[in-house]
Amino acid sequence: MTVVTSFNFPSGFKSLTMSLLESEESTPLLRDDNARDNDADRSRWRSIRVMYFTMFLSSVGFTIVITSIWPYLKNIDDTADTSFLGWVVAAYSLGQMVASPLFGLWSNHRPRQEPLVCSIFINISANIYYTYVYLPSSHNKIHMLLARTLVGFGAGNVAVVRSYVAGATSLKERTSAMANMSACQALGFILGPALQAALSFIGETGISVNAIKLQINMYTAPALLAVCFGVINILLVVLVLREHDVDDHGREIRVINYTSEEQVPVVPEVEGDIDQIAVLTSNILFFIILFIFAVFETISTPLSMDMFAWTRTNAVLYNGIILAAIGFESVLVFLVVKVVSAWVGDRPLLLGGLIVIFAGFFMLLPWGSQYPKIQWADLQNNTMPAVRLAPNPASNSSLEPTGCPSEQTWCLFTPVIYLAQYITSDILIGVGYPTCNVMSYTLYSKILGPKPQGVYMGWLTASGSGARTLGPVFVSYVYTILGPRWAFSIICIIVLAAIILLIAMYKRLIAFSVRYGRLEECQNN
Repeated sequence: MTVVTSFNFPSGFKSLTMSLLESEESTPLLRDDNARDNDADRSRWRSIRVMYFTMFLSSVGFTIVITSIWPYLKNIDDTADTSFLGWVVAAYSLGQMVASPLFGLWSNHRPRQEPLVCSIFINISANIYYTYVYLPSSHNKIHMLLARTLVGFGAGNVAVVRSYVAGATSLKERTSAMANMSACQALGFILGPALQAALSFIGETGISVNAIKLQINMYTAPALLAVCFGVINILLVVLVLREHDVDDHGREIRVINYTSEEQVPVVPEVEGDIDQIAVLTSNILFFIILFIFAVFETISTPLSMDMFAWTRTNAVLYNGIILAAIGFESVLVFLVVKVVSAWVGDRPLLLGGLIVIFAGFFMLLPWGSQYPKIQWADLQNNTMPAVRLAPNPASNSSLEPTGCPSEQTWCLFTPVIYLAQYITSDILIGVGYPTCNVMSYTLYSKILGPKPQGVYMGWLTASGSGARTLGPVFVSYVYTILGPRWAFSIICIIVLAAIILLIAMYKRLIAFSVRYGRLEECQNN
């Protein structure tokens, strides 16, 4: 296929340009197509790397505050409980779920710079709002809920990022590019919690900037840092990003004249209908994968505070370190996935990842005869010898109460989850989740084929955001009322259902070009 690129030359060069074009057929060795192709290819990969960096910054912007949300919420509003924490964590995903299809549709009809810049600006504004949620005299938890919803709305640009990378890579490049993007996302998961852990040393008091009524402490500093990252992201999108779309063979199907801002469409060679059943299955699987990880990241801080009697500061620090380690582990997993997928394919890796996730949550099921320490309350007569009370804060007003809250009645009869169990589960989930994550939307982009994927990627992101919305709410209520045994047993059942669904639909989850080739072959026969 010949790709025609339109350039606006100054008038002095027009005659020279026409003479060169007229002599193309007689002097093919003098053509500059390779140079132009190389320039376009370099521009394409520079733009893809900007998308990698955008995904990285989006990940940092989310994880940099995730371990401190719960203590920050308790610090600004005593009426907040773990059930409301679920809504606060879910608010991010709810905003993203609403925004993703909108930004995806926008990117299908307009330059992708527009939805990207708009979404990042919303994200910056929302993070500034988050740093000031302590100011109102009442309803502070509602302000935090709104701030996290707006942050999530700005994060709807993930659909644009994924659709761009899917549309700008050939079928052969796709898995590697998606793995690279996931690795950048994982690096964000490393840096985010690590920065939060580092900033925890500022303490809860921190520094006051009276001129703008700003309190910079361990809770607000991460959000302010996310604002700085957002400004950098906007500059990269505006200055570096260019539009590129290729077919499954890597040939340009839409060429942009950046001088006149014209688009020269080139019709793809492959035509056919998208397998909507495969699309629906992929969305369901992606929903489950994001749901179970949302449960994990939401419950990590409350679970560790209940089971290990960690203080708020220690919970933020230690879980930040743990999540950073999981992020580093994920980067290694992505590097392995890029190699292994070439040998075994995408679907076996997705199935293997789900099995590893099941093992990780199964590991979290409580067992044994030891029980968690109970956070101090007015318990005068304790008839359960296995229960041990944490120190009474009344004896020392500066002492923060730690342990499992007595109002969670399951604390009295549910065995403790050991630290070794917790760490082992983290390791397993740190292997299974990134494998499933990259394989699910790599496979999804291949199923869609060489057509504009903005809306479809928007729905995939919305599916994941819906999971991130329901997951925290689900685990907050189930964990608070019934405890970890019920919560993690239900998760194991959900993962088993995902494994069964994947096996049942295994043969349909194939690339668009492969499916069309098979259909065409059947028709010819």
